[in-house]
Amino acid sequence: MDVYEAVTRYYKRYRGEKKIIGKSAEGRNLYAMFTGRHNQAVAISQYAVHAREWITSMLAIGHLRRGVVNGGAWILPLMNPDGALLSQVGIETVSPERREFLIGLNGGESFALWKANAEGVDLNVNFPARWGKGRKNVFSPSPHGYIGSSPLSAPESRALAMFTEEEAPSYTVSWHTKGEEIYWRFHQPFRRAAADKKLAKVISRETGYPLKSTPFSAGGYKDWCVETLNIPAFTVEVGSDEKEHPLGFRDLPEILNKNLDVLAKLNEEICFRR
Repeated sequence: MDVYEAVTRYYKRYRGEKKIIGKSAEGRNLYAMFTGRHNQAVAISQYAVHAREWITSMLAIGHLRRGVVNGGAWILPLMNPDGALLSQVGIETVSPERREFLIGLNGGESFALWKANAEGVDLNVNFPARWGKGRKNVFSPSPHGYIGSSPLSAPESRALAMFTEEEAPSYTVSWHTKGEEIYWRFHQPFRRAAADKKLAKVISRETGYPLKSTPFSAGGYKDWCVETLNIPAFTVEVGSDEKEHPLGFRDLPEILNKNLDVLAKLNEEICFRR
């Protein structure tokens, strides 16, 4: 079973609050499922925005099954379904009119290391947070790093931004692979940075991952949440850096073991702090 089918099946069976927040470039559903209650801190937790990092979608299902005791969380398991299928299954998962273009960008038919969506846009540099100012940004369609023709030009990043603005979460978490690191900083003023760092340390204590900074990156979802929405936002890189991309089902037990309770712990910290 491919990752999109697995997430779709879970969504259809899910009995809690749920919605489709948009469509991918290829017309696939972008799912959101809610766990917990709306009366306290509510998170948005999004997964698999990079194609080759599709295994994080299975972590999302783990988070839904685990749930949260305090407050609630919107879980968005698969923000880049087209890219995830390209990486996991191959070129036959996209419409025929795109195939020649994508094979040309990729330099071959093996898409295992692909990061972008079906348009060659890297969704995690497509947000209006110092857009186009990142050191590794690319300015034309590419397997990775392309910022898009304008901020939120990709349907997937646009849907995520609109949903985030509508829900006004207390914080967001983005799940990536790999490296076992936590990113939390994006030009916050001192007081906000100090408060956000305390929350990042909650993640660190739970996972054992160190806090890191990425001063030369820009345009990410986490960056946009911090700079535009003025809320804490975190990127968690799961999976050992000693392993090769793409991580797969064999790596899932270790990922779950270290990350399953992160959302519950963050919500507990925020609710207690209030």
